[in-house]
Amino acid sequence: MIKADGLTKHFGSKPAVDKLDFEVGKGELFAFLGPNGSGKSTTIRMLMGLLEPTDGSVEILGEEMRLDKTELKRRISFVPDTPDIIGKLSGREYLNFVASVYGMGQEEYKQELEFFLELFDLEGKLDTLVKNYSHGMRQKLVIIGALMHHPDIIFLDEPTVGLDPKSNRNLKNYLRGYVADGHTVFLTTHTLSLAEEIADRILIIYNGVAKESGTLGELRALVGKPDASLEDVFLELTEGD
Repeated sequence: MIKADGLTKHFGSKPAVDKLDFEVGKGELFAFLGPNGSGKSTTIRMLMGLLEPTDGSVEILGEEMRLDKTELKRRISFVPDTPDIIGKLSGREYLNFVASVYGMGQEEYKQELEFFLELFDLEGKLDTLVKNYSHGMRQKLVIIGALMHHPDIIFLDEPTVGLDPKSNRNLKNYLRGYVADGHTVFLTTHTLSLAEEIADRILIIYNGVAKESGTLGELRALVGKPDASLEDVFLELTEGD
């Protein structure tokens, strides 16, 4: 579903991302972790065809991803770390626009909208202007827009920031079912307990370079701490570099 081969991006003389190699399979929840400034956002932008690599290649759903791959991009979706939405739109107008971009039929859109509004407790709130939403409500709106057309791959960057505990739990449960149905989730987060709870595999990146990857059990074995939390494993692999 996702394949990065020698993925590299330079800004000036120093690489922000340096020769990344990894694959993410169908029906997998993959956590891509690293400290601030480690190259996570740059990598995601290249994977999504928003930023051209300096070197290397990206393959998405069996096709090479490039800046002009519009139809391929319709099969993926993205939740950014900041829910920036045009404030002059209402929540309904925003979701109507997203549905039209992805070519959703009216009946499908109606059913999905009803489901997600209940899931994230936004019933009766869609006709309010987005500029009057709280951060958490904006986050819910962006998540609904990203999920409602059922993309093959969804990229999530800090998706739970601002969510209330109930919505946080509902999102985690939904993502578990989503990958069980054969979709792929690519998650970046600083909430390591979230990644520990739901990720199938983990890749840790530091200063643009892949450190280690594997299941949590494999990473624990690598650092020689079979009972360690993901936070402990993460610090073991990134501190001192």
